[in-house]
Amino acid sequence: MRFTGFGEYAVEFFDGLVADNSKVYWDDNLAVYKADVRAPMEALLAELAPEFGEGFGEPKVFRPYRDVRFAKDKTPYKTHCGAVIEQGRGGGAYYVEVGPDGLRVGGGCFHLASDQLARFRTAVDTELHGTELEKLLAKLRRAGWEIGGDRLKSRPRGFAEDHPRLDLLRYRSVYAVRVWEPDDVLHERGALDRVRKAWRQVRAFNEWARDRVGPSEQPRR
Repeated sequence: MRFTGFGEYAVEFFDGLVADNSKVYWDDNLAVYKADVRAPMEALLAELAPEFGEGFGEPKVFRPYRDVRFAKDKTPYKTHCGAVIEQGRGGGAYYVEVGPDGLRVGGGCFHLASDQLARFRTAVDTELHGTELEKLLAKLRRAGWEIGGDRLKSRPRGFAEDHPRLDLLRYRSVYAVRVWEPDDVLHERGALDRVRKAWRQVRAFNEWARDRVGPSEQPRR
């Protein structure tokens, strides 16, 4: 499969889903989702996997259905289509998403289980690996990336208040994200070039996460 851009009605499909997140809307527009969203996303991943999959695993398009078992919001469908190349959640990820906001890409530790968080903080605590991560994130910020994640308001237990990397130690997840608003490029092969270039920029961060954090060894719930 060769990626030629997301379909003409990809963004319009998600705009409609935001307004009417129902099975009726989904069933009525399923063909649009498959042709303009799902198939192009699979083609995009197929082209990128040879470069980015080694050491990170097979590409995967996330299911469109929300897990509403414990959620207050019972709307059944996600209002975007996300995909990822990762070895295991939290240990570095090449992420891409299309939705109402356009094209979103990301990388890093999107979720850290307790054993991964312990390894993350151990690495950040060391001068060598902690300073390396500081420099990687600073470089991404200068290149236009937004650094986000879940953070403690106070210092984590066991670390001094004057720790030189206390801000990093507060993270319980940390990732880098870039967004392109909907434009003509989204529907052209140029969208592939955007994702490829962005993933190359975030590669060093992902490799740090893979080598210092890795997949969780805990059983999945």
